[in-house]
Amino acid sequence: MQINEKINQIAEDFSYFSCWEEKYEYIIDLGKKLPPMDEALKTEETKVKGCMSQVWLVALEQNDNRLKIIADSDAIIVKGLIALVLKIFDGATREEIKQVNISELFKKLELDSNIAGARRNGLASMIEKIKTF
Repeated sequence: MQINEKINQIAEDFSYFSCWEEKYEYIIDLGKKLPPMDEALKTEETKVKGCMSQVWLVALEQNDNRLKIIADSDAIIVKGLIALVLKIFDGATREEIKQVNISELFKKLELDSNIAGARRNGLASMIEKIKTF
């Protein structure tokens, strides 16, 4: 599935909820299901700068030139946002990732107006870090 299709699928999933409180609960549930990250990968080098919470992010290139992204946080809502990021970017190629416009992504998922500015900045920092891989 292409990145745009993944984004559209998440937007469609969000449309089933009647309010943002329900969407937050969904995001938190996604975070609770996030696989744990090996503690050895949680280093200063893998830490995402610009996040209020601690966030670690690693990308491993697979044989088919697609990236396997592993991430974790010490905050549950951020874990949920990480889970959203992974739903979109995990398994994508570098070229596909570079083409994502963060502002458009936030608008499409209504994150631009429904999550706090600091969280939005942290989320943008995660995506920018992924784009540098």
